[in-house]
Amino acid sequence: MAGGKETPRQKMIGMMYLVLTALLALQVSSAIIQKFKFLDDSLMNVNEKTAAENAKVSSNIRRIVEQEGNKDAHIVKKADEVKAATAELIAYMEGLRKHLIDDTGGKEEDGNYKGAKEEEKVANFMVGPEGSKKGEAYKLKEKLNNYAASLSKFGVNAPKLALDGKEDPMFMKDKEQARKDFAQLNFSETPMVAALAVLAQKEAEVLKYENEALAKLASEVGASDIKFDNVVAMVRPASKVVAAGTKYEAEMFLAASSSAITPTMSQDGRAIQVDARKIGKVSFTATAGAYDSEGNAKKKWKGAINFKYKGKDTTFVVEEDYIVAKPVIQIQSASVSALYKNCGNELNVQVPALGSTYSPSFTASGAKVIPGATKGLVTLVPTGAKVTLNVASSGNAIGSQEFNVRLIPKPEIQALSNGSPVNEKQGVPAPGPRAITMKAVPDESFKTFLPKDARYKITQWDAILVRGKRPVTQTSFTSETGNLAQFAAAAQPGDRIMIEVKKVTRTNFLNESEEVNLGIVIKNIPLN
Repeated sequence: MAGGKETPRQKMIGMMYLVLTALLALQVSSAIIQKFKFLDDSLMNVNEKTAAENAKVSSNIRRIVEQEGNKDAHIVKKADEVKAATAELIAYMEGLRKHLIDDTGGKEEDGNYKGAKEEEKVANFMVGPEGSKKGEAYKLKEKLNNYAASLSKFGVNAPKLALDGKEDPMFMKDKEQARKDFAQLNFSETPMVAALAVLAQKEAEVLKYENEALAKLASEVGASDIKFDNVVAMVRPASKVVAAGTKYEAEMFLAASSSAITPTMSQDGRAIQVDARKIGKVSFTATAGAYDSEGNAKKKWKGAINFKYKGKDTTFVVEEDYIVAKPVIQIQSASVSALYKNCGNELNVQVPALGSTYSPSFTASGAKVIPGATKGLVTLVPTGAKVTLNVASSGNAIGSQEFNVRLIPKPEIQALSNGSPVNEKQGVPAPGPRAITMKAVPDESFKTFLPKDARYKITQWDAILVRGKRPVTQTSFTSETGNLAQFAAAAQPGDRIMIEVKKVTRTNFLNESEEVNLGIVIKNIPLN
């Protein structure tokens, strides 16, 4: 069947088809023949009424289009195509009926068929000689299915009308019947009056398809009568979020729509999808607004429902208020109150209210932005005294967060001998250490927060053996450890080793090196 909601008349036809199918499986008797005659007469009576209704729908389409100045004349043309295709097929099927009646002796005076029980002539005409497949039922099958397929261009879902046994849900599980094709299934070993009932049932399906196609076209020009036949229960809560201890309030009501009209709907001028129940789905991403002191922004959207009725455009407009709550931006970092300048400050920025829809992007003023490998991770490299981080999700602004910027604390310069700091106040015994290692030790807090940016190295320093105010000897080094063995031969108690640090570098999180401006750094190690 074509699907969709069936009218009582269509349901009755379906029931008659089930009865017809059941009777075909029984042995032929006079009582059964009479039942076939009753089914055929009933179906033909229904078909006559359906054809009249279809003609009325077609006439209404033409009348409405003419009233509107023929701007939708193409709809009339489509309706005429449907009517012509249906009339041609019905005329062919009526010809088959007439041939079967005439070939089996016509009618009695009381209206009954003389050859009502005749099977052989039916089989010869409709199925043909065994194995030939030249009977009229094979032509009928092709015409029925071609007709159904042709309705797809009018927006009608019309499955095939003539099915073989293996395709028909009623017979596909019956091994004997499933082997039969459409012609054999319906017209082989079938009394003439039963064949008439089969043809009447197929006519009913054809007329049903025609009705659906014409109704579809009528809805496009508003030629259908509005009957609110789709009813659904609706609930409109005051809020879906309710705090414990407060009341939940909602309105419950029935909403109805008409299958006879095809509305178009829009939200703020943008077309939205309308489902089979004629219900439109409004869906959009709420954007940030002017938040009040409680973090709420009052907004409004406007919807429009448009349809044609009796050829005239009708539009209903709705306006709906809603509130956008400011999302809470959660930022996790080793140091979130302030960022370090020219360093890679890694932040984990999350907005719990957005859940799985959170798809962040970041921009910033006063800093370079480096996206992280996972959702919400971002690295800021400040270049100014303040940084403003702007957070968006799927292109929609969420909010901003400001940060102060700290300067990188200068490292402490230490002189080490045998791995321990040299006591610059008490000094060391002459002739002094054989080697000195110079280290630039980062600020402990800075190192804890940003270990990848707290990597220092002294790359140039001088060591001078000084006696009184006069230098005795000196040497320069470009590595952190310097060999002072040459000082041992000349060093005396009372001398001092003066160390002048000339160059310190810092390696940042990108493994790039930069020189650290420490000014002049002097270390003195007394020899005693």
